[in-house]
Amino acid sequence: MVTPDELDSVKLETTHVIEIERFVDEKEIDRLYWNDPYYLIPNEKTGVEAYTVIREALSEAGRIALGRVVMHTRERLVALEPRDKGILVYTLRMADEVVEPRHAFADIPATKPDRRMIEIARKIIEQQEGAFEPDKFEDRYETALRELIRRKEKGEKLVTAEPVEDDNVIDLMEALKKSLKQKGAAGRRKAG
Repeated sequence: MVTPDELDSVKLETTHVIEIERFVDEKEIDRLYWNDPYYLIPNEKTGVEAYTVIREALSEAGRIALGRVVMHTRERLVALEPRDKGILVYTLRMADEVVEPRHAFADIPATKPDRRMIEIARKIIEQQEGAFEPDKFEDRYETALRELIRRKEKGEKLVTAEPVEDDNVIDLMEALKKSLKQKGAAGRRKAG
């Protein structure tokens, strides 16, 4: 049994200093390791010059700095990336926090899918292709939650629907064909 006092003795004090250990090419860091982004901003005017020098050097070298910092009493591995006039800091997952894809996907058979299904799926991908526009995406849960709160504030009686049982087995080929036809018809209506 570990006591709360013993746990407190292991806590690290939060620091405001990032200890840089090495510089790597961004492409060397598998996306599985990237975690949360933060803006790194100098907290004093005297640190601005060093900050801009580090940012420019990283940018010119095409490198990312790897370091450590204590956040919320836990040491974190971080990556510093130059961005615009500043530096982004991403927390990185530790190796023991990442499951190797070969282990995660071990039970998926290595068989090749039907070529016709792939072609239909590729056509759907082409029809739905577009730019990444994060402002076009909406957090539907948050919107629904805000609406729920608004309705409760107005004193409306809320009705809860019974969950729908989804025990239908879908024919993937038919679903892909149907989706392709619907997307194609919508495109023809827009063009007309």
